[in-house]
Amino acid sequence: MRKVVLKLPLAMLLFSVLVPGGLLAAQEEQAGEPAVHEIRMTAKTYEFNPKEVRVKQGERVRLVIMALDRRHGFEIKALGINSVLEKGKETVVEFVPKRAGKFQFKCSVRCGWLHFWMKGKLIVEPADTND
Repeated sequence: MRKVVLKLPLAMLLFSVLVPGGLLAAQEEQAGEPAVHEIRMTAKTYEFNPKEVRVKQGERVRLVIMALDRRHGFEIKALGINSVLEKGKETVVEFVPKRAGKFQFKCSVRCGWLHFWMKGKLIVEPADTND
């Protein structure tokens, strides 16, 4: 029986293995989709944790919020966001802040006598102009 040995130059082998993945990654970047900045939060009676969230203008933000003790809400009125947070379930809130600034977020589902204290701050920093 005769053995057939293919001798491919190393560069050609590397090219065939690495380039398809590289081209796919380049296509995804060119699609214009901003990278996702994921932040995990919790909500429980009268508090969000973290209480202050910092993001960049123009980046895709994904807040993954878990209500620990009861039903709560999450609202950023200035950005048109209002979601109900069911107890024990993760709720995903995604958005892309178009402008820099400080925005209050608060519980939008009455959760007790001190419900109005349940708030925090979203700080949207200006996009880097050096990129």
